[in-house]
Amino acid sequence: MKRSLWVLALCGFSTLVMADEPAARTASQADSAIPAVETYTYGSHPDIARVISISPTPNVCKVVPVRMTYEDSHGQRHVMSYQIMANGCGNS
Repeated sequence: MKRSLWVLALCGFSTLVMADEPAARTASQADSAIPAVETYTYGSHPDIARVISISPTPNVCKVVPVRMTYEDSHGQRHVMSYQIMANGCGNS
């Protein structure tokens, strides 16, 4: 639930290699397919059309970094890093 709220708040990136790509890709071609990790800052307005994945949240009681992989409205993949409060804080 917390993760969903953070994703909604961010709305105002993990890398996948496609199986049908040629095996003879050079290292420079492979590097260009990997999106750079963007860091979310307050006031950013990322163009998030579809969330592909969100990294797992550890079971600790502190603020932790997570990464979200998403596609923008033009179909480009992005990886965004941002901070959330982890799942380990409970009233026990």
